[in-house]
Amino acid sequence: MIIGILKEPNDKRVSLVPSTLKKFKVEGVEFRIQKGAGVQASYVDAKYEKYGKVTDREEIMKHADILVTINPIPVNELPRIKKGTLLVAVFSPFQNQELIARIEKLGLKAASLDMIPRTTIAQTMDILSSMASIAGYRAVLLAATELPGFFPMMITAAGSIKPCKVLVLGAGVAGLQAIATARRLGAIVEASDVRAAAKEEVESLGAKFVEVPGAIDKRDAGGYAVEQTAEFMARQQEEVQKRAASSDVVITTAQILGKKAPVLLTAETVSKMKPGSIVIDLAASSGGNCELSKADTTVIHNGVKIIGHSNLPSEMPRDASFFFSNNVANYLKLIIKDGNLDLDRKNEIIDKTLITKNQT
Repeated sequence: MIIGILKEPNDKRVSLVPSTLKKFKVEGVEFRIQKGAGVQASYVDAKYEKYGKVTDREEIMKHADILVTINPIPVNELPRIKKGTLLVAVFSPFQNQELIARIEKLGLKAASLDMIPRTTIAQTMDILSSMASIAGYRAVLLAATELPGFFPMMITAAGSIKPCKVLVLGAGVAGLQAIATARRLGAIVEASDVRAAAKEEVESLGAKFVEVPGAIDKRDAGGYAVEQTAEFMARQQEEVQKRAASSDVVITTAQILGKKAPVLLTAETVSKMKPGSIVIDLAASSGGNCELSKADTTVIHNGVKIIGHSNLPSEMPRDASFFFSNNVANYLKLIIKDGNLDLDRKNEIIDKTLITKNQT
């Protein structure tokens, strides 16, 4: 069986790194790596050559039984892939039904890594949690760079500066990492989440939990936000508006699986924030938690900078690739038995990830 690793056209990360290939002890498997696939993530071809064949993209697409990428392979390249090949990537299938239909029509198979259930047994394959952790960390660093002031309290001969106030909306993996990072930089941090269980986690990191009563709390939501009633959303927005008005930085992280992200920060709320304040919207790619967000765009409204960066993990490509690679390797070990593809639908993890029809 040949597993192909392709270079990402618009992403600095790479799907599998040399250290993972070194540990990948599965009988009957060989790797083929596109030249330069890991260069932008600091993984050079010479490292890959120890564990597989470094070759050109066309050869890999013609011969691979499994093609592993982070983002879907461009549509115009799909016809050049061998029929029956399994494509493993982050397909976001709810938003990309046309792409999935195209893959099926060409006789290809697809497994979407973002559909891996967020359960204890699947933790080692959970790319969403791995990438969310990096996004939360990077969001705070980005905010610190863009903010026209300090994060920590500064007492100098020239005067004293109060610590920055950070509001984090959504205390999942990304939110908790953002809280921890902002606290390490010396900021005063508040956080809000609809899940009651998040309160203890938020407070354990030294932040204040902003509690809005009446939230629907589903424990089986897999770390995603849950759709709330209109009454609750109105109360939450009122509380968020009050907190955001006094905050220097707002980081939003709430997403709902397969649906548009909930609006937590309205244009009216942004208008009441201080000029120079920063909003980092980690849900920009799925509609945005801020009403004014635009994916991969920076919007300035009344002096407030709203940054809709949808791929912050790509800005830390070395470590993001390392995490992603280990997650992918654990998934591949699940679906490969004795050198052959074994897509057992009775396995919940495999069943959830297979997004094309009639896959066995």
